[in-house]
Order: sequence, then C-alpha cells, then structure tokens
Amino acid sequence: MATTLKRQLNESEKEIVLRRFGRKCFATGHEISENESVHFDHIKAFSADGASDIGNIAPMCAEHNLQKGTLPLGDFRIKLRLAAFFQRGRALTLRHELEYLKEEGIISSFGESVYHKISEGNEIELEYCNKKETYRLYTCPVTKWKYFYAILPVNVLNSDDGAEGKTGLQPRDLIQEKVFELYRHLQYNTVLHPSIARLCQHKILIFDGQHKIASLLWSERKDFELKIYIEPDPDKLGNTVIFAHERFAQTKFYSQIMVDNLARIFDRQFEEYKNREDGEPKTESGFIAFLTQTKQMSKGDVNKRFLSYLVHSTLDESKNKIVRLVSRGNRSTKETPLTLDMLNKSLFANFLYREPTGDDLTDVKQLRHKEIENLIRLCNILDEEILHHWDAKKTNQDSVQNQLSRMFQSKSIMAWSDLLKDAILIKLDIVDRDEQARIFYRELSDKDFEKIRLAVQRLIDWNVWKSPNESPIDRMLANNKERVKTFFRDNGLTVSFLAGGRE
Repeated sequence: MATTLKRQLNESEKEIVLRRFGRKCFATGHEISENESVHFDHIKAFSADGASDIGNIAPMCAEHNLQKGTLPLGDFRIKLRLAAFFQRGRALTLRHELEYLKEEGIISSFGESVYHKISEGNEIELEYCNKKETYRLYTCPVTKWKYFYAILPVNVLNSDDGAEGKTGLQPRDLIQEKVFELYRHLQYNTVLHPSIARLCQHKILIFDGQHKIASLLWSERKDFELKIYIEPDPDKLGNTVIFAHERFAQTKFYSQIMVDNLARIFDRQFEEYKNREDGEPKTESGFIAFLTQTKQMSKGDVNKRFLSYLVHSTLDESKNKIVRLVSRGNRSTKETPLTLDMLNKSLFANFLYREPTGDDLTDVKQLRHKEIENLIRLCNILDEEILHHWDAKKTNQDSVQNQLSRMFQSKSIMAWSDLLKDAILIKLDIVDRDEQARIFYRELSDKDFEKIRLAVQRLIDWNVWKSPNESPIDRMLANNKERVKTFFRDNGLTVSFLAGGRE
C-alpha cells in the first residue's frame, strides 16, 4: 500500500527513498556528500497528476532544489540535460540530438536503413530492424508523389539537414526553449499532427516537425507518428517547404524565434492570424487590430499580452546573462535581486519600443528582432561590467556587493536607466524625436556598442556608489524615482557625465 504524503517525510520514509535512489541528487545523479543536507521533492507534480506517495519522491541536493523553482523535479532534470546538450555548440539539429542521446545510452541507434517494396494494391512493405510492416499507400493528386502514414521507431529516423553530403530540406536549427516547452506540453497533451519525412536512399529523413520529435525523445518516447514521401523530387519539395513557411505561415527562418514567441504568448490566435489569406502583410499592428476586432479582447488585455511577448523575447536565458538574477516571483531575493516589474519600469521602459509596428514580419529588414538583440546585448554588458560580481553569500560590508545593492535597488535602476538612455541617444547621435522613442529599434554596429559600453562604465565608476555604509545615498534610494534622479544629478551622475563629460 502506498504511503500518502500529507505531511513531511519521516525518517523511515526518507530511508526508503534513499535506498531506492542512493544518496544521489535526482537532478544530475551526482553524489550528495555526508555533510550536506538531502532534500526530497516530487518527481511529477501534483498539478500534473503526480502520485502523492513516496514512489513519486526523489532526493535532491540543496543547490538544485533551490534552482528548480516551481518546476517539477522530473522537468527540472530534463531542463538541465537539455542545457548540457545545447552547450555543445550552435546550429544544433535533430541529428545532433540523436547523436547525443546515443552517446548517453538513452537510445541504442538511429538512422538505420529502411528497404521498401511497393505492391500493385496500393500498399508499401517496409523492412527495417529485422522486421517487416505493410502500410496503405496514397498518391498526391498534384505532384503524383507516393506517401504513407506510419509509426516508426527512433532507430530508423534522422534529420533531413544535409549531413553526409546529401541535399537537406530542414533549414532550421533546434531552439532550446521550444524543445523544453514542447516537452512539457506533450507530457499531458496529444500530438495533433505527424512529423513529415521522406524515404530517400533507404533513409527516413525528417524535414518538418523536428522540434516535436526532439521534445518527445526527452520523454523517452521511442516510436513516432510520421507522414512519409517516397523518393520525392528534392528541389521541388524543398521549394515547397520554404514557400509554405515564408508565404503561408508568414515565418522566415531568420526571425523564427520572435514569431515563436508571438505564438507562445497568443497561442491559436496568432496561428489564425498568420494563416489568413487576405493578401495583407502580416504585422504586429495588424495582429493587434485582428485581436481587438475579432476576438472581443479589451485593448488593455491585448497590450498587456503584447508587452509579455516583448519581455519574453528579451529574457532568453540561452542568450541573456542577467536572466539568472531575475526572480520568478514578485519580490527580489538575495539570489535573484532583479524582478520583472523592476525591469519593466527601467531597462525595458527605456529601450523597448512598446507600440506594435506596421513592419512586415517576413521582411528581412524587420527590426523588432534587432531591437531584442540590442537590448540583450546591453543586459550582457551590464553583466560583464558589474553584475557578474553579484554574490548572494556576501553582505553589504563587501564594497562591491554594496555598490551592486545600491545600483540595482528598484528606484535606483529606474532612475539611472532614464539617464543612461539619454546618454546613449547622445553617443549614437539620435536627434529625431520619433527615432529617440525607438532607440534600439535599428541595426547597431560593434562600434556603436563600444560607445554604449563606455557609458555603462561611466555609470559604474560614479564615485557615490562606493560611499561608506549609512551614507546619504542609502537614505535617498528609499524615495520615489524622481527624487532619486534629482539626487543623482545633484551629485554628478548626469547625462553629460555618462556621455563622457566631467562629473
């Protein structure tokens, strides 16, 4: 009979869990030392129908238990494993993931050969992995290509990404966040559409739906639903794939992350909008109008969700170094001194253009993606110049930690962000009022960012940050933003100083 967890585990129950797993952290499998406390948590969350007995409990080290936040333990372990995989490099595809999973012993093989024979009765017989299966065969009425539907094991799958000198039809790389979110979604929801592949030279090559398969593999799924074309014309099929993505889905591959974020925040509403065949370019402003006119959503709700899209795009933990310091809740902590509300009222308020634009989302000159990249680069400069010193274990008796605490208090960052924006406008020579509202909505060069870094360095070098404890700045930072900004200017932290003038 299962032991129901309506209370803290007692010592005998803890021993049962430790006998099952050993004194190892479930997140990574590393040993938990004898002088370190063992934490216990649910592998599968109650909210996801996780069992409320000790069979659903595993040990964790204190560090990983803190890091996982609100994620179920099983999901957190997968998140860490995904991070380890994506650290292998950039431009990773499904093939790279299959190679990684084979090396880790999670799958035994992939990309094995498949042999087929077509009968006169509209059937196809496949021979693979020492077995034979027969499937019904269909014919496309337009191209006359033959295709069939099948559930096939991972052992015969590979990515259609042009490896081994072949022409590849899959131009997109895997996106870490998308793989993880799909992994979580597909644990509790069905797969609506099969992935699409071609049978070419005895290989099953996936060219559409690779994220779906990549995410399911982390759930230890071994068999996958597929629609498979038999030896289609690769040039014609390749053009069809690109045309479908660019024209009908209104999604160019270079800006896929931004469009994915729109879809993630707005779900089916964005899918419905981007697939409308109305002859109009697909834009942010067009999408907002579509929502307010057809979905009976209030303007306030639409604007709130649109801002979430911009913020979500900026807080990409694979690119933005300060994300590790952003609290998941509404309050800052010693480990996470920044909050989303704080960033919304400071850096995001000054460097994100919050109005939906009329720029075509498929235009190669579309600048929203550049704006997000520029803001992430500014965040990374702040991390490289000062924030990387943040240490939750240190107190304000440490001079650097004291400076950081002062700089990144709520009213402080709100005040100096205003000044920093005006200084950057001067350094980038942006004088037009409309352009000033879109300070980062443009292509910026490395030389431009050298100027921005100098302004950040001037901000950090302001001598008042380094004042002894209990100095006037400590009392002042409890006031509202305008009073703090006035204190800054009165004590030498001015736009002119940040732009290169004297203090």
